[in-house]
Amino acid sequence: MTHNTTLDESIDRAADSVGSLWPLHSFVTANPLSGLEDRPFHRAVSEAERRLGGRGYPRASVFERAWEDGRIDPEILAAELDAHGIDETPEALLTEMAEADAESDSASETDPETDAVDRILSKWLSVFLDQGNAEWAMPDREAGFYAAWRAVAPYDDEIPGCDAPSDLPDTPEAALEAVLSDYSQDRWVPIFEHHLAALPGWTGFIKQRADGDCDADPWQSTYPISLTEYLAVRLTVADLLDAPIEPDGDDGDAASEDDVPLPELWLRAWEKSHRDRLVEVASPDETPADGADARPAAQLVFCIDTRSEIIRRHIEATGPYETHGYAGFFGVPMRYQGYDDDTTIDACPPIVDPQHYVTDRPAPDEADSRDAHDQWSRLVAAGRKHLKTLKSNVAAAFTFVEGAGTTYGAAMATRTLLPAAVYDGLTAVDSAVPGTPEFAAPTLDRQSEHEHDHGDLPQGMTLEEKVTYAQNAFELMGWEAFARLVVFAGHASHTTNNPFDSSLDCGACAGNPGGPNARVLAEICNDEAVKDELRDRGIDIPDDTVFLAAEHNTTTDEITLFDGEAPESHADDIERLREDLETARAGATAERADSMGADTDDGVRETQRRAADWAETRPEWGLAGNASFVIGPRELTDGEDLDGRAFLHSYDWTTDPDGEALEAIMTGPLVVTQWINNQYYFATVDNAVYGSGSKVTQNPVGNVGVYQGNGGDLMTGLPLQSLYADADRPYHQPLRLTAVIHAPVERVNEVLREHEQLRQLLDNGWIQLTVLDPEQDNAPVHYEEDLEWEPSQLEPAPVETPAVVAGTAD
Repeated sequence: MTHNTTLDESIDRAADSVGSLWPLHSFVTANPLSGLEDRPFHRAVSEAERRLGGRGYPRASVFERAWEDGRIDPEILAAELDAHGIDETPEALLTEMAEADAESDSASETDPETDAVDRILSKWLSVFLDQGNAEWAMPDREAGFYAAWRAVAPYDDEIPGCDAPSDLPDTPEAALEAVLSDYSQDRWVPIFEHHLAALPGWTGFIKQRADGDCDADPWQSTYPISLTEYLAVRLTVADLLDAPIEPDGDDGDAASEDDVPLPELWLRAWEKSHRDRLVEVASPDETPADGADARPAAQLVFCIDTRSEIIRRHIEATGPYETHGYAGFFGVPMRYQGYDDDTTIDACPPIVDPQHYVTDRPAPDEADSRDAHDQWSRLVAAGRKHLKTLKSNVAAAFTFVEGAGTTYGAAMATRTLLPAAVYDGLTAVDSAVPGTPEFAAPTLDRQSEHEHDHGDLPQGMTLEEKVTYAQNAFELMGWEAFARLVVFAGHASHTTNNPFDSSLDCGACAGNPGGPNARVLAEICNDEAVKDELRDRGIDIPDDTVFLAAEHNTTTDEITLFDGEAPESHADDIERLREDLETARAGATAERADSMGADTDDGVRETQRRAADWAETRPEWGLAGNASFVIGPRELTDGEDLDGRAFLHSYDWTTDPDGEALEAIMTGPLVVTQWINNQYYFATVDNAVYGSGSKVTQNPVGNVGVYQGNGGDLMTGLPLQSLYADADRPYHQPLRLTAVIHAPVERVNEVLREHEQLRQLLDNGWIQLTVLDPEQDNAPVHYEEDLEWEPSQLEPAPVETPAVVAGTAD
């Protein structure tokens, strides 16, 4: 084994503990402790506290509020405490935890030399990783981070002993070897872990970028950076400043297998209390409702996103509609480029590699709409370019500000005082200018088996691939009947002046709008050749079934139907659906407005105002409150108010005899929802370390992330306003994900036996799992560990107040 091989392996091992961070334009919610999922939860949070200084459990005040509000069952808490030999009263324990919180809040001293290293690295990382924001870019970025930094380091007055590039080693490997020469190889991994943890935001971003597909990330392919280069620069600077190279103290785990902290017991009791109430709500009804076999007016498929639960409930209340849940990329792993877009996006979850390159193709008979769209787009682009030039040009900036002051003042006053009117104006423009779906369609037909238009991805897809995506969708959801209208509804958000706007878009589409994926699947399913092949495979789609795409705006609950090619025979059906969607919107927006403490008299107008208000720090709650994932038929939760806290994935175990559909859901969406859940959990329990602080004091940098203040580390998670109702009261209840699956226990065990990493998440307490076994009268059983299950002690009974499950942290 060569010396460089040992170096690379040490860096790879150290990088396992680094959580990936995506850029703001495609912000992906992920578990910040993903590198520690191979150990029990309490050990992972203890280790993270040692490395990052972040707390891993809710504060005593949060537990106290949950206790006083009745969200923690006293009997469940007593059982947890008794199992660990604790006989003090809950009130005494809360006082004990509050004192521990106060002690941990005491500020710890930092090393001034280490602070200087952090400051220098942050400065150079921000200019190297800038994605088009800087007018004057760092030179020589094409050579890579280390080479570019080495060339300009002599001009940095903060770096001593460096008068010329020749004073520094030629390569990053040589730089690391020079610094590490005094340390044995068995110390390299702890050293690398220590320095990667010093700036976890920047290193997480570097890791994500270096591990990604260069074809999808032109910034990485043009301006490459790696953790090796980062460590080479950091250790070199630390060495020149005489800053510590090795971490202080013990490098082992801060908690043992049996050392379960008191907050962990309270958290388990809270989670079990939530689980029991959810299971009561989700107990299947053995008696079919009247008319259950009647053909619905329409079937609507939404993303499993928790926000879909609210709009689905209100749609079902307006008429004979069925709603279903399916991962929001609709099973189509594609790299997508919109008609007006200069860049591509990977419209699929981060754990899935794109398989197709899809673009929008203008239809020949829609030339007028296309020309009108192009003319407006060119006008807007020219105006923005001219405005940017005037504002950033040294010679023109002063006179521009002086001359445009009145106009800018009027515009600012309108945006500040009349945001709803601004929304109306933008909506009017959108209505007047044809949108892409009106004149263009996704390119799905592959012209040649060997045609590759984007890197290694083929453009479009074969008939066999189209059929497979349609078949997978219907089999995973357990469909056997079809309405005249079937709508695939992706989702997106509408906000103003919000660096984290992509966090409100579809997580299954890697923080991008889900409309393109919905359009692709609808076009696939409308293909007569696809329908014929599906019938041969046992999926009989009626001749009068028409598939439509739609996009759900989660900020305003408006659902836009893309029905340009729908036949005249379905015009009345579509018009009726459109009217009912508006009725559902009114109910859903009133519910959302109430959750934000706003006026509910006109929820539609309130959500429109929030979408257009550039001073609004909370345009919507996003996925705040998420706590559970239900995999099963809609009948499990039909008619129940889950308050937007549950991911809902349609699944029918009777149509999945070999368990392949269940396996796909458990190894895909279940893992992704665990990422989302843990992002919200950790950003709530310690927003300073795992979140991004207040939006009011955030400072966007380089189009890649945000600082708190004017420098430092990239913030890694969600802002306070996405999680807290006020400064001290979290809206999000920090609970680990509870999954409820309606399927035979043995079928679930088969999946877990085949997927060790998934079983690891359960065994280590990152996910709590309950199964409603239909072969055992739907009796709930709870997963313990090592494929062992515990029968529930619940007495089956209807729940008259399901809002107890949904209650927020008031």
